[in-house]
Order: sequence, then structure tokens, then C-alpha cells
Amino acid sequence: MMKFWLLLVYTGLSTSGFAQRLATLEVTLPRSNHQQSAPVQVNLAGLTSLSDSNLSLVEVRGNTRISVLYQIEKTKERILHWNVENTDTKTTKRTYELRLGVKVKTPPTVKTVDKNGTLQVQANGKDLLQYNYRTVYPPTGIDTAFKRSGFIHPLWSPRGQVLTRIQAPDHYHHYGIWNPWTHVLFEGDTVDFWNLKDRKGTVRFAGVVSKTNGPVFSEYQVKQEHVAFKKGGKEKVALNELQSVRVYQPGNADYYIADVTINLTCASASPVRLLTYRYGGFGWRATEKWNKDNSEILTSGGKTRKDADGSTARWCMVQGQLDNDYAGAVMMSAPTNYNHPEPLRVWPETQNGKGDVFVNYSPTKNKDWLLSPGQTYTLRYRLLVFNGRYTHEQAESSWQYFSQPPTVSVKRK
Repeated sequence: MMKFWLLLVYTGLSTSGFAQRLATLEVTLPRSNHQQSAPVQVNLAGLTSLSDSNLSLVEVRGNTRISVLYQIEKTKERILHWNVENTDTKTTKRTYELRLGVKVKTPPTVKTVDKNGTLQVQANGKDLLQYNYRTVYPPTGIDTAFKRSGFIHPLWSPRGQVLTRIQAPDHYHHYGIWNPWTHVLFEGDTVDFWNLKDRKGTVRFAGVVSKTNGPVFSEYQVKQEHVAFKKGGKEKVALNELQSVRVYQPGNADYYIADVTINLTCASASPVRLLTYRYGGFGWRATEKWNKDNSEILTSGGKTRKDADGSTARWCMVQGQLDNDYAGAVMMSAPTNYNHPEPLRVWPETQNGKGDVFVNYSPTKNKDWLLSPGQTYTLRYRLLVFNGRYTHEQAESSWQYFSQPPTVSVKRK
């Protein structure tokens, strides 16, 4: 559960004009982030036992105190979250004060709405992404084996352009942003959760765990099942998945951040071996409006669409023309992910004749991955979704802030 509050703005006042200061929080920004906001957090354990309703957060700028929207996450500990708005690229440190004060409650500005079999994440009245938990069937006349649930589509740019595609006639099993495995050894059988037409397996939505709304981020957690189709029409769940998607309040009109966390566990006493294969895992089938002439791909290693396939990358950026605008996303892989930096599957410029766009982080592209019962295996990805054109430097800086978040030093009073 989260608590969120609207704070009062105080300007031109001395410290004595405020309620009691509980702690000073100093955030170190080790590098330029090209005026993007950076999510930060600090554990309140041992810092204060006051209730959420008695806390406020302000940024200190000389003699000015500026109120800051924050969100308190309650899991095993209380975690204070806020965004550092870095409009001054020369400032390497930012100072905040946690204070005792009375707050005015406000409605959340980032929210997840349950609507018609989907979870829609919205901010300031705009749709950002949609998770589909209801089963989506292929067009009339197409084999119903291509039905699927548990995927993201649409992924919208900040200005509302759709960046994903599902059920393309060339690949009816492609579903926006999704994460099945292709070549899997389970109980003596080779299972394919990706190519649905083969009828060897699928991935299904299995339940909503939680939804969180607030001024800093909105998050949903869902359960998914990786189901193996056995002989005789029987089914058995091979893997359980807990997928969390946290979408941060857009820093401005031009970008937002979505963090995807995938936790995989064996669903039975049987191990699951993800076998080496050229694709499988976290994939993005991009909008049909992109082709080899109006879009571009760039990786952290400087690879382009001509040579990115099979390379390894900390991040992979796809951007292109959309109507009279330009938009895209940077897909980032966390350094703790299996086989990081992860191998990429990137379609060639000749794909389907015109150069349709598909990119995929495939950690098992060049080695197996054994998943043993009783263990949890985590993959973390960040999507930086934007309008405009992004450079290699911007993407690299964004990945650095993802892989090594800003440090927060705490000084009591």
C-alpha cells in the first residue's frame, strides 16, 4: 500500500519558518542526465517512526524551500520515493529535508485503471501503456492457437503515438512487448512457449496481485503461467512468473520511464532448462509504421541495424518517424540479469521486404540457462519512452542512472 500527499510550497523563508526538520537528504548526481528526472529512494527504517501523514519533503535551494511530491512504499520496510528533477546539468548535489508537517491529501497523478480486460497506466489524463490480461484472439479465419493473454500493447509515446504491434500477418504470435521462451527442456520434452502455432505451449495471465497509484509512480503486479502442452491434451505449468511494471510520473511532455521486473520460479519439482536458441525472452514488435527507411536502431556498443543482431548490449534504442513526429524507446538491461550484457535478436533491414522492426533481449541466444526448483530468477528491464530524437550519449547516461541509481546520504536533523 502507498500513501501520497500534496505538499505546500514555501519560498523565500528561512529554516526557522518551517516545521521541525527530521533529516537532511543529500542526493549525489555523478553525471549529466540531460535534464531528465532520476527516481531516488531512501529507507525510513531507523530514520523516523512518525506516521506518513506527519511527514513532508522539501528541496533546499539557498534560502528557498520547494515542496516535493513523494510516495511511501510499504513492504517489509517503509521506502520514501521521489524524483530528482535535474534541470541544472551543472549541479552535482541536491539537498532535501524531511520534515514534520501537516499535509493536504491529493488524488494520485499516475494511476492504473482496470478496464475491459486490461490494466491501463495513465498520467495526467494520458494513456502510457496497457497490459492485456483478457485473452486476445486472432482475426476471424486465423487459427485460434494464436490466442494470447499477458502482454503489453499499446505502448504509447508521451504524445500518444502507438509504438507496438500485435498479430501481424507475418507473425500472428507477436504480441507487442512480451517475454516467452522458445526452446525449453521440461520433463523430457522440448517445449516452445513462443511459437503458438506449434501447440507446444503458451504463456497465460493468472491473476492480478496488486495495483498502486501515486504522484511518483504507478505499479501493477501480475501472475503469469508458462504452460507446457503435454501429450494427450494435458497441460502442466512449467514456470510461474511474477511480473511487476512500475511507470514513473513523466518528467515532462517528452519522456517517461517504465521499469519491468520479471521473477521466474519453477512451478513443480521439475527443473526447467532454457536451451540455447537465436531468440526468446523480452521482445518488442514495433509499430507497422516503421521500416528500414524511416527508423533507426542503435545499441550501447555502437551497433546499428546492419550489425546489431547477435551482438551484446547494455541498451538498445529504436526510434523513427511517426506521422509528423519522431518517437521511440530505449530498452535497458540491468547488470544483474543473466548473461549480461545480453545478446540481441534484431531483424535485418530486409525483413518482410520493407524492413519491419523487431528487437529482443535473448539471454539464451548463446548459452543455456538452468532454472532449479526452489530458486527465484530475476530479470529487470527499463523502458525510456520518448518523443523527439535521442543520441547515444543520452541513452548511455539513462542506462547509467538505471544501473547505478543516485546515492542518498542521510544526516539526522
